[in-house]
Amino acid sequence: MARDDIRLHVVSGKGGTGKTTVAAALALALATGGRRTLLVEVEGRQGIAQLFDVPPLPYSERKVAVAPGGGDVYALAIDAEEAMLDYLDMFYSLRRAGSALRRMGAIEFATTIAPGLRDVLLTGKFCEAVKRQEGGEFVYDAVVVDAPPTGRVTRFLNVNREVADIAKVGPIRNQADSVMRVINSPHTAVHLVTLLEEMPVQETIDGVEALHDNGLPSGQIIVNMLRTPLLDDDELAAASDDTLDRDAITADLKAAGVIGRRGATTAALVEALLDEARDHAERVELERQERDRLDPLGLPIVSLPLVDGGIDLTALYDLATQLREQGLR
Repeated sequence: MARDDIRLHVVSGKGGTGKTTVAAALALALATGGRRTLLVEVEGRQGIAQLFDVPPLPYSERKVAVAPGGGDVYALAIDAEEAMLDYLDMFYSLRRAGSALRRMGAIEFATTIAPGLRDVLLTGKFCEAVKRQEGGEFVYDAVVVDAPPTGRVTRFLNVNREVADIAKVGPIRNQADSVMRVINSPHTAVHLVTLLEEMPVQETIDGVEALHDNGLPSGQIIVNMLRTPLLDDDELAAASDDTLDRDAITADLKAAGVIGRRGATTAALVEALLDEARDHAERVELERQERDRLDPLGLPIVSLPLVDGGIDLTALYDLATQLREQGLR
């Protein structure tokens, strides 16, 4: 069961596992019942805008959805150059000078040749949103970050620790320490999204180990796009052993009016269905084996189904409901 006191949810996963969709559904789930959440994008793909069917997000927090029960979801696409201007203004009162540097292309140059600097700016921005208060209350009940893929998320989250090791004193060191206090807080969780396939599961296992080795807070594993078995366990075993009853299948097809009585055509269709059943049984068995590999990690595991026809707003709200029902909130 997820804890209710998590305020920063970092969502990562191997490319193609649907981490952006999961992050959006989680933001909706967290906002349910009158809460306010901020969904943050850091990779510049405008995936959040596409999911919520809104115009491309600017570098400002924009309301993109109303959650069940009246809660609000805001979204922000962090732009590294704008974040650099904020950084210069916050610590050195140099926004005007920073704007001049931007016109010269210096900020783009700096953030391109030093990807570590870009990560410093991105993490600093969403950690500021986590801490922000008005009238003694947090502006957002939770912040959800659609983070870089699993193979890069540990370095992304740890970049300010490296900065702190270099800058021993001064505002840069203070900012780096402030960000790491948020990221290492017991109120932060890093969730990893996976499919029940060999490569995503292995990357998830490696990701959990990397988070542990670097002292970063693991959250939950989210198995996405899970297929529901079409056969029960006995039928799956029979399909795998090629012992399904051909005569019964033929009779059912005829009773349903799917096939006529021409023997050769009927036999070919039945054999094709048996091949499909065998492939399905193998797929289910492989998914179960991959699921078993996740158990030793000792983390809570939640599952989301494969959505036929792609993700639209209705499907996103359904996924949010399922996350809440499974305790991810």
